[in-house]
Amino acid sequence: MSTEDLHPKAPWKDIEWLESKEARVIRMMAEFVAPETQLINKGFTDTVVFFGSARTSLSEPDCLAATEIARRLSEWAITPRAEGGGARDDGSQRFHVCTGAGPGIMEASNKGAHEAEAGNIGLGIELPFEPGINKWVSPDLGFQFKYFAMRKFWFVYPAKAILVFPGGFGTLDELFEVLTLIQTGKISKKLPIILWNAENWKRLIDWDLLIETGMISPEDMDLLHFSSDVDEVISILFEHLGSLPEVVPRAP
Repeated sequence: MSTEDLHPKAPWKDIEWLESKEARVIRMMAEFVAPETQLINKGFTDTVVFFGSARTSLSEPDCLAATEIARRLSEWAITPRAEGGGARDDGSQRFHVCTGAGPGIMEASNKGAHEAEAGNIGLGIELPFEPGINKWVSPDLGFQFKYFAMRKFWFVYPAKAILVFPGGFGTLDELFEVLTLIQTGKISKKLPIILWNAENWKRLIDWDLLIETGMISPEDMDLLHFSSDVDEVISILFEHLGSLPEVVPRAP
């Protein structure tokens, strides 16, 4: 009998087992705990999430808008309160741009925060056609997820506002899951949702039909802000974020 047989690997050291179907729950738990350790426990408790297409070119108007909004938001987030900014009382950055870390709108938003020399967060996902985390995400604030459910949790839990740019199935999935969580009371905090490029969203979805057929209530539309104006978006963000009391970070 070999020495290895006398001393078998502990399960948590057995990579083959950790990658097995039976260990799925362990992997999901790891994707819950790791961001908690690196974000919440280090004080990164307040994010502004940017959702949108990975297919949009950085030179297109929606990406240019995402970059500008993220840059102006991040500049404000690192400016002391005494100077009209949104930094913490101790002068550190409180609000962080957070994206899915991919290309397109996500890259444009991380780029804007980087241009402001502010920290920004990227929550990537393992997909065969995704290139990985974009280069503008802060090195110590990038995460790679296997499970969409855990990634969505970390999008929503620290979020203080959400901007949704035009996108495909993934963007629509993210938007409507958040709306459902708010509508059903699973999210109780005030969470502004801004739909950028108002014409796109009003053409894409017949909101009036949803109301007319009783699928949603007229009051449900109060959850949404439609805008195609950068200054208006910045105004909405600053008014909301600036009104939020600073709280001591706590675990979920």
